[in-house]
Amino acid sequence: MIPAIDFYAPSRFAPLPPRSSERFARPRVAPAANGEQVRTQNDRELLLRPIEPGDVAAMQRCFIRLSPEDIRRRFLHAMSELPAPMAQRLCRIDPAFETAYVLMDESVQPAEMRGVGRIYVDEAADAAEFSVLVEHDWCRLGLGALLMQRLVEDCRRRGLAELWGYVLQENRPMLDFCHELGFVQRTIRDDPGTALITLKL
Repeated sequence: MIPAIDFYAPSRFAPLPPRSSERFARPRVAPAANGEQVRTQNDRELLLRPIEPGDVAAMQRCFIRLSPEDIRRRFLHAMSELPAPMAQRLCRIDPAFETAYVLMDESVQPAEMRGVGRIYVDEAADAAEFSVLVEHDWCRLGLGALLMQRLVEDCRRRGLAELWGYVLQENRPMLDFCHELGFVQRTIRDDPGTALITLKL
């Protein structure tokens, strides 16, 4: 892999810097009985909590609301549906090697999943792969940065050295988002359409 751009990486245990577009629009977070209550700048409320096995139906409904472009950017290829076995696997995590948080909208019934962030730990590499997805209508409210912060905190609790992920080069919003949070971007020799982004912890 060839380094493409070297961005500033925060020192160990430093909080992630807010995105420039969100420095005055970060969601307010307060403790809740089963997670954290999140209030956005436009006064919408969500519950941030660990994913649960019972979230399968909400995850499938969330997938249906995604655009084909959102799906390709998240899964790196086209998908017409989220099969039940895959949704069940995503909701039934192994806490020894995975962490996943969801943003649940409980203002509607049944409650809807508006965002999800997760890591997969590779102990041999002392690192974790991440993925973050926020539903289009809930973007630009600081929710992606909030999910990323929680994932970084979890990686640090685990004592990991690095957080990384693959992002399509065409996905400029995600690359810009990670740039502002201090990730380093590298190109992949045999797949120039995909970037490897890393954050030293």
